Amino acid sequence: MSVIYLLITISIFVAVGFFIAFVIAVKSGQYDDDYTPSVRMLFDDETVKSESRNKKIVFASQDAEANSKKEKTQ
Repeated sequence: MSVIYLLITISIFVAVGFFIAFVIAVKSGQYDDDYTPSVRMLFDDETVKSESRNKKIVFASQDAEANSKKEKTQ
């Protein structure tokens, strides 16, 4: 029975040690993602271009509607 108490005590110390090591690693920035922002930069331009294209299409269709209304009233 004393062996079980010894093993439980040792396992608690090991678990606390791993937890402390994990907290230190997180605080030092070990798990920060440095790769994704550099890759995201490659895809940002495409979304901006497509949004600007959509705006141009919307503005062009609005201009066409306004011109057709003007022609109908004249």
